[in-house]
Amino acid sequence: MKVTVLGCGGSAGVPMLGGEDGHGIWGACDPDEPKNYRSRASLFLEMGNGENILIDTGPDIRTQLLANGITAFRSIFYTHAHADHISGLDEVRGINRIIRQPIKAYGIASVLSEIQTRFDYVFKPWTAPEFFRAVVEAHPVEPYGLFEMAGYPFTIFPQQHGRVGSSGLRCGDFAYSTDVVELGQDALECLQGVDTWIVDCFQRKPHSAHAWLERVMEWKEILFPRRIILTHMGTDMDWRWMQANLPDGIEPAWDGMCFTLPDPEPVLA
Repeated sequence: MKVTVLGCGGSAGVPMLGGEDGHGIWGACDPDEPKNYRSRASLFLEMGNGENILIDTGPDIRTQLLANGITAFRSIFYTHAHADHISGLDEVRGINRIIRQPIKAYGIASVLSEIQTRFDYVFKPWTAPEFFRAVVEAHPVEPYGLFEMAGYPFTIFPQQHGRVGSSGLRCGDFAYSTDVVELGQDALECLQGVDTWIVDCFQRKPHSAHAWLERVMEWKEILFPRRIILTHMGTDMDWRWMQANLPDGIEPAWDGMCFTLPDPEPVLA
């Protein structure tokens, strides 16, 4: 399984719009460090059976797919329905045209329902052969437990994201937890034994809706993953500061980061 971090920034990206010269608000991030440029959080999984999975379709998805040479996937998993994770959905029309079929959209029922209220036309039945719009098919899953996606077993688990919830995802020894500030017992049990965990860490100080560095370190002492990779980072999280100050076992992601992991056992047909 190949994992590609398409974007690792918060809802406003880094830099944020504005600044004295209009070229961005960088906060503590050094604008001369390329790895401080962060688009909105998204992930891509290339599975051993040839299937690919996109996690979330944020507003930067077109640029992210082009930058990483991605031209095909048949599954999307949605962590939640905030705009920075869904508003690029129209862009998958280009993928529809390449694969010549609708794309399956997975997520809990309430999330898919909210996405449908904003993009109702995308979920309408497709009439072959042309794609004049993006076309996806809703595949709702339970908020907690095992489900099949792209021929593999995944586990979805609930997370608290401020006033709303979000979904974490585990596949084999790998897990992804964007947009989370609290993990309940179900989530912690699901994450037991995880080897590589990509997790939200928006800033160094406490935040009401996102994990911060001390919170991530608390989870590290509970779960003991071999490798923690920080994502959904804001302008407080300077790359060089993190390189110099993060403890062993915790590292920052960057846009375009790739690594490979052992493929989980596929679901038998």
